[in-house]
Amino acid sequence: MIGKTSSINGFYKKTQTQRLKVVQDFSSLSKEECSLLQDCRALDFDRANRMIENVVSSFPVPLGIALHFLINEKNYFVPMAIEESSVVAAASYAAKLARHTGGFSVTTTNPIMIGQVQLKNISDGDHAILAIESAKQELLALANSCDPVLISVGGGACDIMCRYLATDRGAMLIVHLMVDVQDAMGANIVNVMGEKITRKLEAITGGRAGLRIVSNLTVNRMVHARVVWPCESIGSEVIESILDAYEWACVDPFRCATHNKGIMNGIDAVALATGNDFRAIEAGAHAYASLASNGYAPLTSYEKDANGNLVGELELPLAVGMVGGITQCHPVAKICLKILGVETASELACVMGAVGLAQNFAALRALVSEGISKGHMRLHSKNIAMAAGAPREFVDSIAKQMIDEGDISVSRARALVSERNTSG
Repeated sequence: MIGKTSSINGFYKKTQTQRLKVVQDFSSLSKEECSLLQDCRALDFDRANRMIENVVSSFPVPLGIALHFLINEKNYFVPMAIEESSVVAAASYAAKLARHTGGFSVTTTNPIMIGQVQLKNISDGDHAILAIESAKQELLALANSCDPVLISVGGGACDIMCRYLATDRGAMLIVHLMVDVQDAMGANIVNVMGEKITRKLEAITGGRAGLRIVSNLTVNRMVHARVVWPCESIGSEVIESILDAYEWACVDPFRCATHNKGIMNGIDAVALATGNDFRAIEAGAHAYASLASNGYAPLTSYEKDANGNLVGELELPLAVGMVGGITQCHPVAKICLKILGVETASELACVMGAVGLAQNFAALRALVSEGISKGHMRLHSKNIAMAAGAPREFVDSIAKQMIDEGDISVSRARALVSERNTSG
């Protein structure tokens, strides 16, 4: 590997200033950008007040950097915004192990979003569908008149499909407008295009339009990630246990929900850091998992290769953007995209897919080896000390004592706080 590496040892031991210097050098951040990150108060009231309604303040969450990621032969520092202990460390650990076998291989399909138009009071569904097919080019041209800039960069409405659905309130014709949104998440332009073609659809079908809205089940905008974790790094017994855990998730939706939550821990954190809509991503991911023949399935899969190594794969719809929305008006989101160094929305989706796969593996490994509580609670010990009311100067020592004693709990933390207050 030539050039910069994302594999940095001892990063967690550095001060904030030292960590930011590493990130600055890797990502070519300006002094102003580093100062904004160091200040930890990047979103002032005036900016927040323009983003949503009835603003009273902002709600910051920790922003960490996942290290060691090698994706499609490129090194990445991955910003992750999340409040949960162990997630960033776990993703970094999984990525470090994956470097031994070349890192993650990730592909994406074209960034096609679906805009849905609901048509009601259709007397003849077949006739209406034929009418739409005959007017397809006219409808696409009408949709594309909404955004000449998108057309100029190679995007735009590219196809129309119809679905005739029976419901308890009568049959409905659902028109799918397929739009190549390029580097945008695409919801806004897709909604505008759906509105634009509605009158024409009503005229040629004789129906009455209901909702016009983007779909978050983006089955035409898929990510597929693959990685090999070497047997010598994790052990054959752990691999067998991970395979058993995966099979459990395949047949039990109660376990599968938590299995998939582990994937989204990583993906959501990157989405939040880069100003993307993690709620839409979550909705699409779980809806896709529900398309499985058994009703709900894992978004990852695991198997052994001929050499006994663990092969992990992930597949899910992932609609993300780099232009428009919060990605361009939240100052830290803009810096996070710069830290990542991604050039397209598809590349950003590749990073998220790799992080989701890494996070899922790390969670499974912890579950089948030391148990999720031991590692998670060790990293969570400082939060518990703070929740128990420990003054800042006592947090580290109380956390360490709880770890040494093997009793990481709020009740023990409160007792230790009381002891220090008494002795002080």
